[in-house]
Amino acid sequence: MRVMITDGVATVVMDNPPTNLVDGTLIAGLAQMMDALEPDRDVRAAVFASADLDFWLMHGDVRMMLTGDHSGQAVAPNFAARLFERVHSARIFTVAALDGAARGGGAEFATALDMRIGTGRTVIGQPEVAMGILPGATGSARLPRLIGRSRALELILTGRDLTAGEALDAGWLDRVVDGASLMDEAEALAHRVASMPTASIAAVKRVVDTSLGSLDAALVAESTELASLLGAGAHRQPMQAFLDAGGQTRGAESSAFPSLVDRMLYGPTGFAPDRPEGGQSRP
Repeated sequence: MRVMITDGVATVVMDNPPTNLVDGTLIAGLAQMMDALEPDRDVRAAVFASADLDFWLMHGDVRMMLTGDHSGQAVAPNFAARLFERVHSARIFTVAALDGAARGGGAEFATALDMRIGTGRTVIGQPEVAMGILPGATGSARLPRLIGRSRALELILTGRDLTAGEALDAGWLDRVVDGASLMDEAEALAHRVASMPTASIAAVKRVVDTSLGSLDAALVAESTELASLLGAGAHRQPMQAFLDAGGQTRGAESSAFPSLVDRMLYGPTGFAPDRPEGGQSRP
């Protein structure tokens, strides 16, 4: 996390090469950044941008999910969910300057921020269900609050990408601007908010969140369901198919992500061999 603070606005550039993967390194960097920003009363707003031209943030680390120990049961939100909720509920007003792709954990982090400004290059999606899991870092719990129940169900359960225009229509993006003016637009918004009294910014965020109801139970339920799905092991076959087809590489995810989702669902032959009815052909 590269941070520059000017007139109450922190511009945060997320830089986790080679692909801006949402892995342990990025999560640790985000936590350390929040440890530094939250006590600084001069910081009233933050803009999150990316050093990667293709991926604002890629998604969670699939290899880590395949090799990790998932035998435990969740009794509280997992660490990533707690961290994203911490950013969401912080007194600081947060804006995503979202150019490129944000899928999975990347989309969840963008959704946790207060506003999202995209460009014509923006792609956003939640492909986790095709991997045999669910969006487990606040996405399943938060997205319905942002875009409504039916739209959230459709987008999560199909795992499809949304273009910038579709995301704007759905309410996932708040604004779409020309790529050349993205940072100017995001920073102008952040500076406008940062010119307001610090206590008022924090108070408005608390009241708005209170008006929408507590998210605590939903976050625990989300982490419980994720732990159960990982513990059952049904994610291993689709996740391995995803990696075998080039998932988590820049080339495949930049040019052919929908085909990676199809590979997880239907396999290389066009059928889903893990379906109890004996396989489902590609529609």
